[in-house]
Amino acid sequence: PPASQNNEQGSTLRDLLTTTAGKLRLGSTDAGIAFAPVYSTGAASGKSGRTMPNILDDIIASVVENKIPPNRAPKINVKSEIKEEPKDDKNCIQDDCSKRYSDIQYSWICDKHVLWLRDHKNSNNWKLFKECWKQGRPVLVSGMHKKMNFSLWKAESISLDFGNQQADILNCKDSIISNTNVKEFWDGFEDVSKRQKVKNGETALLKLKDWPSGEDFKAMMPARYEDLLKSLPLPEYCSPEGKLNLASHLPGFFVRPDLGPRLCSAYGEFALQVQQLPLPLNLERTTNLHIEVSDVVNILVYVGIARGNGVLSKSGVLKKLEEEDLDDLLRKRLKDSSELPGALWHIYAGKDADKIREFLQKIAKEQGLEVLPEHDPIRDQSWYVNKKLRQRLFEEYGVKTCTVIQFLGDAIILPAGALHQV
Repeated sequence: PPASQNNEQGSTLRDLLTTTAGKLRLGSTDAGIAFAPVYSTGAASGKSGRTMPNILDDIIASVVENKIPPNRAPKINVKSEIKEEPKDDKNCIQDDCSKRYSDIQYSWICDKHVLWLRDHKNSNNWKLFKECWKQGRPVLVSGMHKKMNFSLWKAESISLDFGNQQADILNCKDSIISNTNVKEFWDGFEDVSKRQKVKNGETALLKLKDWPSGEDFKAMMPARYEDLLKSLPLPEYCSPEGKLNLASHLPGFFVRPDLGPRLCSAYGEFALQVQQLPLPLNLERTTNLHIEVSDVVNILVYVGIARGNGVLSKSGVLKKLEEEDLDDLLRKRLKDSSELPGALWHIYAGKDADKIREFLQKIAKEQGLEVLPEHDPIRDQSWYVNKKLRQRLFEEYGVKTCTVIQFLGDAIILPAGALHQV
């Protein structure tokens, strides 16, 4: 509608439906309308002359067909198989779940801030996941590599198939990006002697970021793309065809976020990995503190064992990880010889973003750095919050770090707005 008629419209879907419904004619093809018809008619549709492609179409059609006046909020009742749960989610999650979800293998880690689903094959996982997701909490699902074709994700396999490709490679130690042949990156992935050196003679800590990504990933690596899709955790939410994957079912007039997938690989002192697939590990930072604009699932599809002079032994790496502020269950998992750690994550709730931003600006001033008003330390991804700073953040601002070790095959699912570094 013209701007003069558009004063009432808000930014939410409810506002859009409410203010537009009274102005539309069902099935209209006028160029200015917000929605195309969502009901099909004819003999194939049965007696009612309607089919309902999905829940969102049902909502839109209900509003449009009833022509609810723009000054009155719509009363929409959409039935689904997902039962509404009690409002007191926190108590339900922490106290009552053992009774209501006795058929699901799960644990709480990080002082009950992260749900760990231990059996990726359980078809009822999504029910407990929903409880946690309503709280905006991260979720860990283990064992995803058991569903994957592991040979596709080995470093040598990717190098053999795509070593002649050019890509941007980031040296995490000096933040210098170069466009180079990816074979150089993969040659040094597990052989430290073949890694590049930086100016002072140190070994470069390289990261092959978001290569390939999105449509390029699907076109370049079709077999790996299909292997990833069939191995996604909680397919009701994570699969592109999942019935609860809202982003995949948004009408065309919404701008969708980049849904990937993307491959992110990086060196580490002991292990290395892959993103959104996954994200990288090492005992130095490979991914600074930042926020994703959409929900993200990160699967650790491969952990390489580095060899060569100066590389920590497995016991040395485990000792380093044990120095972290770890939950008892994660410490126990570290001692399990069948588990292979690959990444160290520090995660913060989105509600703490302002406190963390203020803290980082304070630290920058203490260090004599210029704090420009147009610069945001989180958006700029300019900080990795080390152990000493994490302790100060808790003592001075009451913000506690959630520390998670990601093992081979683990999927970490983060809600949009959650801060994290790896």
